[in-house]
Amino acid sequence: MPLEAKTGSGREVEGLLIPSLLLLAFLPSPPADGGFIVPSSSLLLKMTVDKDNQTRDLEAASLAVGLLLLSMPLLPRLKLNGSFPRLLKLILATPISEYWMLDMGKFVAASVLLFIFAVLHSFESICCIKYETGAGLVEDKLNVHLVLHTHDDVGWLKTVDQYYVGSNITIQNACVENVLDSAVEALRCDPNRKFVYAEQVGTLINKFWAMFVPLFKLHQKYGIVYHFMFMSGFLPEVVGNARQGNTSRSEKIGGRSAVRIRVQFLTPAFSVSVDNEAENLVVMFHSSSLWFYSNGGWSMHDEATCHYIDMIDQTTLGHRFIKDQFNKTPRAGWQIDSFGHSALQAYLLGAELGFDSVHFARIDYQDRHKRKNHKSLETVWRGSKTFGRSSQYCFHLDLSLIFSNAFPVHYGPPDKFHFEVSDQRSVPVQDNPLLNDYNVKERVNDFVNAAMVQANVTRTNHIMWTMGGDFEYQYAESWFRQMDKLIHYVNKDGQVNALYSTPSIYTDAKHAANGSWPLKSDDYFPYADAEHSYWTGFFSSRPAFKRYVRALSGYYLAVRQLEHLSGTKSAGPNTFRLGEALGIAQHHDAVTGTAKQHTTDDYMERLAAGASEAEAVAGSALSCLLDTNSKSQCDVSTNFSQCQLLNISYCPATEEEIPRGKSLVVVAYNPLGWNRTDVIRIPLLKKCLNCLVFKMIVLLSTSESKFGQVDNGDLVVQDSLGGMVEAQYIDMDNMTTNLRNFYLKAYLGISSDKVPKYWLCFEVSLPALGWNTYFVSVRTGEEGIKRTHQSVVDVRQRQTVDIGPGNLKMAFSSSGQLMRMFNLKNGVDLPIQQNFLCYSSSMFDDGQASGAYVFRPTGHTLVMNCTAPMVVVRGPIVDEIHQQFDSWIYQVTRLYKYREHAEVEFTVGPIPVDYVGKEVITRMKTNMFTNREFYTDSNGRDFLKRIRNKREDWELSVNEPVAGNYYPINLGIYVNDSTYELSVLVDRATGGSSIKDGEIELMLHRRLASDDNKGVEEILSEEVCVKDKCEGLRVRGNYYMGFHKLGGGAQWRRITGQEIYSPLLLAFTHENSEKWKASRSTMATSMDSNYSLPLNVALITLQELEDKTVLLRLAHLYEAGEDAEYSKLAKVELKKMFYGKEIKEMNEMSLSANQKKSEMRPRLEWRVEGDHKAAKHERMPLRGGPVNGSTLVVELAPMEIRTFLLKF
Repeated sequence: MPLEAKTGSGREVEGLLIPSLLLLAFLPSPPADGGFIVPSSSLLLKMTVDKDNQTRDLEAASLAVGLLLLSMPLLPRLKLNGSFPRLLKLILATPISEYWMLDMGKFVAASVLLFIFAVLHSFESICCIKYETGAGLVEDKLNVHLVLHTHDDVGWLKTVDQYYVGSNITIQNACVENVLDSAVEALRCDPNRKFVYAEQVGTLINKFWAMFVPLFKLHQKYGIVYHFMFMSGFLPEVVGNARQGNTSRSEKIGGRSAVRIRVQFLTPAFSVSVDNEAENLVVMFHSSSLWFYSNGGWSMHDEATCHYIDMIDQTTLGHRFIKDQFNKTPRAGWQIDSFGHSALQAYLLGAELGFDSVHFARIDYQDRHKRKNHKSLETVWRGSKTFGRSSQYCFHLDLSLIFSNAFPVHYGPPDKFHFEVSDQRSVPVQDNPLLNDYNVKERVNDFVNAAMVQANVTRTNHIMWTMGGDFEYQYAESWFRQMDKLIHYVNKDGQVNALYSTPSIYTDAKHAANGSWPLKSDDYFPYADAEHSYWTGFFSSRPAFKRYVRALSGYYLAVRQLEHLSGTKSAGPNTFRLGEALGIAQHHDAVTGTAKQHTTDDYMERLAAGASEAEAVAGSALSCLLDTNSKSQCDVSTNFSQCQLLNISYCPATEEEIPRGKSLVVVAYNPLGWNRTDVIRIPLLKKCLNCLVFKMIVLLSTSESKFGQVDNGDLVVQDSLGGMVEAQYIDMDNMTTNLRNFYLKAYLGISSDKVPKYWLCFEVSLPALGWNTYFVSVRTGEEGIKRTHQSVVDVRQRQTVDIGPGNLKMAFSSSGQLMRMFNLKNGVDLPIQQNFLCYSSSMFDDGQASGAYVFRPTGHTLVMNCTAPMVVVRGPIVDEIHQQFDSWIYQVTRLYKYREHAEVEFTVGPIPVDYVGKEVITRMKTNMFTNREFYTDSNGRDFLKRIRNKREDWELSVNEPVAGNYYPINLGIYVNDSTYELSVLVDRATGGSSIKDGEIELMLHRRLASDDNKGVEEILSEEVCVKDKCEGLRVRGNYYMGFHKLGGGAQWRRITGQEIYSPLLLAFTHENSEKWKASRSTMATSMDSNYSLPLNVALITLQELEDKTVLLRLAHLYEAGEDAEYSKLAKVELKKMFYGKEIKEMNEMSLSANQKKSEMRPRLEWRVEGDHKAAKHERMPLRGGPVNGSTLVVELAPMEIRTFLLKF
């Protein structure tokens, strides 16, 4: 009811004024430290008068005025426009005496509404209490760089998408969408805040960004205005639509009527409007002062099990995404969770990207201890001896040097400084003196003490604190609020200086200190985090998945070439899906084999989906390239089949009956830049009859040989010119047949009564970056009667045997043991043995078990002996030795007529596990004296010298003599003495070593009985099931053995290594051979027919991008001094390489093609300890010169990779 003022009744007025004045008195002004403490509701006072009705009214009036007063501190932060702010002004302008004449109910209601409005509309101010957070560097103090970051694995315990949306929380409570939402929200509160994002830039930032891009493009095209809230669970609501006649909220933008769309959220958030300055939409991602991209790849790749081409590809994918969407170029490497660090990462995936620094956490525990004592955690890292020199000067920049920062502990904060909202270790800064547990001084002291401890192991007056961890910042304000307080109070204390920072700011500060730094060479492998915990098992974990990744990587390289050469990029399927899946697969918990099984299955499904689409691209591209009839649009109707499961003899196209009057057409594409010969093996259901040859049968009991006439095939192979090609039949072995039957049921759900009985082998020749066509036909008449041969099978039990149709020979003992290899051409003769062995895996009873990450053998090895007689297969193209070791190891050794190496195919599994895991190796043993030295590759690039039981940088305490000497292998491993070199190349990432002089061993398969307690919480014991029948995984693969005179092995390793990575791409169909020749190009090259790349240069990228520019990347294959003939400057003639095309524009780019080489920011120069001015005249590393615009000749120096964008 109305409250009337009565003359002489001053107590009523006093009853309203007194609580109001008291509220003002109790309402504190903003303290000197910049915070604001909202008074509690207990401070709302009231005056009691005699009459009950007046008491109620005065209580209401007191509450109303109190709410008004509580709203006052919020008012300066409101935008005072619109009807409600006008009401606010009216209320505040009304003299307090006039309120006596108002209806008290309306007055109270208005006051409550005003208070709610003030709170909600100052959400940003309430969530972000204002502290002094803008501190910069202070020259005469210890500067603590607070680098806020989250580490969001691209799959590990959960799949990529499960991590993104936050599902499957029974495994892990992690949601990347929440991280991104809340981090962006928190950053808007204060422009001084900074945040680093490295992991999942391509995968999850891409998902997050994808929902905004379509609307952003609509704004640009139609002038539509949006309000966005960066929170999940949004519901779009059209507030006004001029087109529908609702003009109540239509607006004019740039002279046009526009639709205003509001995206509403279920929870309070902030909004970002996109108006004529469209950049507001992406203020966080575009801002150079808030959101920082470190690394910037599609994932944070592993450094042990990735090939350098794959590392470049996935980094390029991420960097170009960031450049295209946000116009940013990362400056720092952030490999914080890779399990050891490669030399190639330092100089190629660091310096060549334009990075000034690389930051990481995982180095050997002994190495870390030594570096702390010597203040050498931070170094200048020279990853390449080819590009390196002994010193550096400001006018002689060593391009391989990069600043490296190994964290003192891990990539999390110091103790007591974790602030994840659910973290039990969290000790927040409580700075409200009206609440209990006020602890500002205590927390400041904790901060200063922790900073001083780290300063004692770090050079200069700058230290970095990595404030974050795995999937943290799901409620980012819990971190940022504490950082605000710490920066404010620590700087107010004055002992040290705290600031928001980034890896780049930190690196610049270190550089500005102008100190000298210890030099680091080679790499950080192997990595151990405890005395018996060597993380060398993951080098070989999940070997089948590792092979799948490597095989599809080579396939991806070839299909991108075809996509460009055919001009089919613009329509239909493309290779992006495969590229994205491969980018994810390079993640440090993917190709490593250290994710849970269901996550690994998800990786493989993504790869399979990408491969399926890429197969369609390859088929249509080949159809287009081979078509000679179409003038305007090429014919893509040819139904090509490709056989991804040839290794287990599954290829439907070759197993079909050849229709009458047609041939099996085999098109082989060569993705290498030089001419090539190879041997194709295709499965056949049967041979036809006619021609006679001899088959030798050896009786097992008497070794008596009988010769008889047998059926030989009447299939003939012709080349593109109609000439007969020598071919050889080989009987299908039972192991391959069993593999095929079981795995087709398991993976494809198919079974067939008809299985291939033979391999048909024939040699092919292909031009550089080109194709050739071969026809398999039923022979008519006498043609080709001596060109197709049945292999001779020789079963030996108690006799020695030599094999080899060419210069290279192998001798085996009567027990099946390899005895020697010799080459009739160069006279090399090397005694050698080869065995399969099993390491027994340690269990937790021994303190540390072998697991997905850790390799820890007990020391006991079991030698696997032959359990059946050797089967010898001889023929004009290839000789083979088939050997069975126990019931679950099968090996085929092949020597080809025109090859200078042995190809060894192994099939291992199911590994029997009886409470103890087994880790299977192959070991080659010679009498070479190798002085404890051996060489392994760095991601398929440089070869690094390894010395058994030794580290170059520190004194090693040998606790694990086997696991501690294992190194990652992606290309190969070799040993040498004063006379010979023995090299072994691999077809996938694996681990290997030389445990004794003259020996090489490779790990082929692992099946374990316990987890190693390193986080995955799952035993590495892969199984494959058909209905209810499950068995351990069988693995099939190849390795390649070559031996040469000292200094002669480099050419074989480099050329054969490229052939292994980039096998022929085969496509099959059926057609009449004459009709095919009349309408198709049967053999051609995309280059000048008289030109090929030099044999020391590899074409590692040829890809047409979305804007029709072409990405070209060329790599010199040799190190300086590696080979007398090929370790020198090479030249590539682009006019001949792109014969018939005009290059209209050419720009040399950074390695990841995200910036022009000429526009790259000058790299920081670092001083190395021990520099001497006298060294400044030493010879600089060789580099290719600028490309002449008229000749278009590209020079490449040893180990140099050059990247270009071309327009035709």
